[in-house]
Amino acid sequence: MARINLLPWREAERKRRQRDLAAITAASLAATLLIGVGVHLQLDRMISLQQERNQFLEQQISMLDRQIGEIRKLEQTKANLLARMDVIQRLQESRPEIVHLFDELVKAIPDGVYLTKESQDGKTVVVEGRAQSNARVSAFMRNIDASSWLGDAHLLLIQQKDKTASGLSEFRLRFKQKEPSSATPGARSKKGARSTASSPTAEPQLYKSAWQRGPAQPERSGASQERTG
Repeated sequence: MARINLLPWREAERKRRQRDLAAITAASLAATLLIGVGVHLQLDRMISLQQERNQFLEQQISMLDRQIGEIRKLEQTKANLLARMDVIQRLQESRPEIVHLFDELVKAIPDGVYLTKESQDGKTVVVEGRAQSNARVSAFMRNIDASSWLGDAHLLLIQQKDKTASGLSEFRLRFKQKEPSSATPGARSKKGARSTASSPTAEPQLYKSAWQRGPAQPERSGASQERTG
């Protein structure tokens, strides 16, 4: 006997398909949501790592900036020290020059001439003093030009203020301090060291006596011998 299905199978099939479609849709949405969450988490992680790298780079850059600042300070300190060393070296090299200056002045001052003032600007020296006559001043200038440490004497002023009392002429003279071409720096330094170390207390008295030499002290040769001795 034949069997006839009288149930609404089409309706049941339609509902089954609808359920399958809903399940597939829900699964797709869930998968899409999971993928989105995963991508979002990965991007957050990458951003966090990049921020940490940026922070590390900023720290390193700040450390390098501090080190560069310290290096610049050290370079400035080095430049200052080199400048001071250069000044000290030049002062050390020029230390005997003042000794030679006064020594040559003592030798160049003739009888009847004495100095009252001396000023120096670099290598240029200006002296003022009094002399018994113009010939004494001329002899003084010739002695300066003949010196190996002095030269280029130039008379700035000569006048006679007091004609009735002493009869001394006042003069102002300019000359330059130079170094002899035959002397080496080492020899000049050693010579200056020997001259300064020989008698540190006797030289100021000798210079004082030489500066104060006037008409009442005509014996210059004895003072020069005492100076060289």
